[in-house]
Amino acid sequence: MIPQRMCVVCREMKDRNELLRVAKVKDDFLIDLTNRAGGRGAYICKNRECLDSARKKSVFERSFSGHVPTEVYDKLEELIQGGE
Repeated sequence: MIPQRMCVVCREMKDRNELLRVAKVKDDFLIDLTNRAGGRGAYICKNRECLDSARKKSVFERSFSGHVPTEVYDKLEELIQGGE
């Protein structure tokens, strides 16, 4: 059985491999494609709608209680566009 995780934007439960994980390790952010990096993590659906809402509503800033660089959103956008 594949573990379920919740998208921080749409709040839907999905298989972990259907989501992208953003991890905060110390003061650095990374897109965790292996789902194994340490640190605090937040998951987002692999679709444009959730990403646009995340930018607009500052969802990751709330999840990580602080500023998230725009590079994180840009990298997520590249990964989502590449998967379509």
